[in-house]
Amino acid sequence: MSSDIRVRFCPSPTGNPHVGMVRTALFNWAFARHNKATFVFRIEDTDTARDSEDSYNQLLDSLKWLGLTWDEGPEVGGPYGPYRQSERMDLYREVVEKLLAANFAYRCFCSVEELEEQREIQKKAGTTPGYSGRCRDLSDAEQEAFREQGRKPAIRFRMPGIDLTWDDLVRGELSFAKEHVPDFVIVRATGEPLYTLVNPVDDALMHITHVLRGEDLLSSTPRQIAMHNALAQIGVGSGRLPFFGHLPYVMGEGNRKLSKRDPESALLMYREEGFLPEGLLNYLALLGWSMGDDQEFFSIQEMAERFDIKRVSGNPARFDLKKCTAINGDWIRSLTPEDLSGRLIPFLVKDNLLPEIPNQTQQDLVRRATPLVQERMETLRQGAAMLGFLFFQDAGVQDEATSGTRPFEIEASELSQITPEAKSILTFALDALSKLDDWNHGAIEALLRAELLEKHGFKPKNAFGPIRLATAGRRVSPPLFESLELLGKARSLHRIESALNV
Repeated sequence: MSSDIRVRFCPSPTGNPHVGMVRTALFNWAFARHNKATFVFRIEDTDTARDSEDSYNQLLDSLKWLGLTWDEGPEVGGPYGPYRQSERMDLYREVVEKLLAANFAYRCFCSVEELEEQREIQKKAGTTPGYSGRCRDLSDAEQEAFREQGRKPAIRFRMPGIDLTWDDLVRGELSFAKEHVPDFVIVRATGEPLYTLVNPVDDALMHITHVLRGEDLLSSTPRQIAMHNALAQIGVGSGRLPFFGHLPYVMGEGNRKLSKRDPESALLMYREEGFLPEGLLNYLALLGWSMGDDQEFFSIQEMAERFDIKRVSGNPARFDLKKCTAINGDWIRSLTPEDLSGRLIPFLVKDNLLPEIPNQTQQDLVRRATPLVQERMETLRQGAAMLGFLFFQDAGVQDEATSGTRPFEIEASELSQITPEAKSILTFALDALSKLDDWNHGAIEALLRAELLEKHGFKPKNAFGPIRLATAGRRVSPPLFESLELLGKARSLHRIESALNV
């Protein structure tokens, strides 16, 4: 391998980005970085009916969030731009004219109804479905006659009529018999170029040397090989056929291919739930590739250092949300508290628990509280939910930590836990804590244990649950005594007193 290697990631901006697309981007990025090669980011947006600018912006934002930087492409530029196919239409028209002139393509006047009739005939005859070649050798007069009928032609590529074989980087030698790869449309009758044209044309013009893509595109590879050979003969591109490698399917529930309709496929869901880019990419790397030595926790930089396309499996990989979440939890625990607290703040802001620009007291409080929840959380959203109680507003209590946007309340589903026994415990706790001068978690713990366990004989489980509920508003929170220290004496007492009035 050498630095003249060029790989590309070329999604279409249709809908929200999905994890299967990210896995493809990651493998191409790792392959490029391992080989000190060029990673090209190209946007295939010729489908005017489905492409959208919002989706395009989401693609760019997603790759930036994931840290999959590109060497050529949108916002970066490069020697073979533009990198959006919608800006390359004149180029495609020129290539089509050359293909027609060299007899590698021809005009097809068949209507949709006629094509369907051909398929029905083939189906009944038990022959391989595909274009019959009816318009392959039309004379000028026959073409003119179709035009006089008001027919507008599509452009078809003329397959060479030979079996096509290649050595796939993942699957080894693959071969398609000629009867399974009929002539195919490269330009619609509307003049709109199709993927079957623009993808290999751009690969040729951008000197792409290695094409790593999903298994679902494997059946189109014979067409692309034939197209590359034709482009070489008309002087388009370097004339060098790329190496192809087809990545395994990512499977969802029910042993079926993960689709955009599956909730766990949506990249934005992971970002909104607070998955770390490092954790998500770490898990996606395991879908079809192995670091070796049973190592499952690694950064994408470590992946790039050891990435070998030969270690990519051809077998389908099953997406397991539980394992993905567990690996994300491992990544959360690997961060420094300082780093993690900075990642938690945007989620507290989004939940209206902090202002867009938190004050220094609020930032410090997040930093102090983060170690208390770091071992318990698997996503940033979970962590923000556990720390949220620190930033609710308490009526009549002035505190720089509160943002003043949401009042503190015990969660409605938990109110039934404020039983008569719970109120007795809260009364004893309120009386004891109100007399405590040294407000730190050690002193708080010693006092409550002495008061509730030793003096009044409550069991720990029964004694501390009501206090947690009264001060945090829920039964799941950071450790109780540390939470009370962080909450402060005035707010802790106010909340316990309020719970007694429920």
